[in-house]
Amino acid sequence: MATDRPLFTTLPHRALVAVRGTDRIGFLQGLVSNDMTGVEAGRAVWAAFLTPQGKFLHEFFAAALGDAVLLECERARRDDLVSRLARYKLRAKVSVGAEDSLTPGVAWGNANAAFKCGDQPGAVTALGTGLVYADPRLRGAGLRWALEDREIENLASRGLDRATPEAYDALRYELGLPDGSRDLEVEKALLLENGFAELQGVDFQKGCYIGQELTARTHYRALIKKRLMPVMIDGPLPPFGTPLTTADGLDAGEMRSAGHGKGLALVRLEVVQKSGGALFAAGARLRVVQPAWMKLSPET
Repeated sequence: MATDRPLFTTLPHRALVAVRGTDRIGFLQGLVSNDMTGVEAGRAVWAAFLTPQGKFLHEFFAAALGDAVLLECERARRDDLVSRLARYKLRAKVSVGAEDSLTPGVAWGNANAAFKCGDQPGAVTALGTGLVYADPRLRGAGLRWALEDREIENLASRGLDRATPEAYDALRYELGLPDGSRDLEVEKALLLENGFAELQGVDFQKGCYIGQELTARTHYRALIKKRLMPVMIDGPLPPFGTPLTTADGLDAGEMRSAGHGKGLALVRLEVVQKSGGALFAAGARLRVVQPAWMKLSPET
């Protein structure tokens, strides 16, 4: 949850991939949803790797570290990401592989001063052999980092209190920030239904990348009818994929990740508007909350 107290935690379900070689920026530029020249300029970005049909496969943070672009992705699906990226190497002078010398994590609350890191989204600061960067999606989302174990152990001496991944999830739910396949259904989810436009995960000017056509068409034709939104939960936590309904039994969407009375749900905008934001799922009552950053079409 939101707090001014500086907190930190490692993220065991996240892992790192290193893309090295002289063609690393151009290689990634032709594959993913965001403009990777920002990484070359020293900013961290958030991006997605899609199917040719424009459906979600992977999301990751990308930042430059020495001669590599470091990608923070889902641990359980890291091998798949490495394999898929490697298929497109062709003659590009790049190598793609797991990076296990650093550990990914996050800090939030009043943590910027501890790292001497600016709060401009994507701002990167070196720390030891690793790095710290302001979450490029949204102010208030905290700092991401990839650090050696000894630097992590020193975070308490910087005035940060150790927390848990679940504590960060509480903040993530409040802000409406997705976390990989915990919230986006692989090979089915659309980026714009899950906030990638407003959260700086898509660049509509960068040129071609895999899955661009559907993403651009959805954007320019305003075809978004569902959105991933925060929910407050009264009752047992509905598992991923649990159907959501209105009091009248209308299909209102599906549950995504949840914890401690909060979560994210992919909801049908028109149905939710008519219901006043009150939904039901597996014995629980849910209240949909629109985050301040989210832009909804006028008709919804």
